[in-house]
Amino acid sequence: MSENPQDYIDEMARKRGYVLDYHKVMAKQDFPVLQAANHLVSAAYLDQRTLDRRTKELIFIVSLTVMRAAKGHIQSHIRVALDLGVSATEILEAIEISLPEAGIVAFQGGFEAWREVVGADGIEPRVSVHEGGSGAGA
Repeated sequence: MSENPQDYIDEMARKRGYVLDYHKVMAKQDFPVLQAANHLVSAAYLDQRTLDRRTKELIFIVSLTVMRAAKGHIQSHIRVALDLGVSATEILEAIEISLPEAGIVAFQGGFEAWREVVGADGIEPRVSVHEGGSGAGA
């Protein structure tokens, strides 16, 4: 990859399909640390090894959900997975794996990220209820 911070961030965007805000700031503020962190990510995630990129994206989506990562971070991986041909249903099924291990609160974060990206809607009750919002319990 390039030794020029602007070229480097452009190459990251092409290779990953996304860049996060911290990538952009680190490229300008502490380029050597960004390069070191990106090297680790490349070795574990981006470089072709045994697992294909689709599988790695699903794993990333689930692990970010379990870790309660920022919604935008989860959504960036959902969008890449969709670009790679993973279906919205496959992504939802992967997110659902977080339920038994991490619980409903972690699941809801991933679910809400997914719902916004794919535009999923639901069925409204025909009886009067209090609204629970997107973060309501089970």
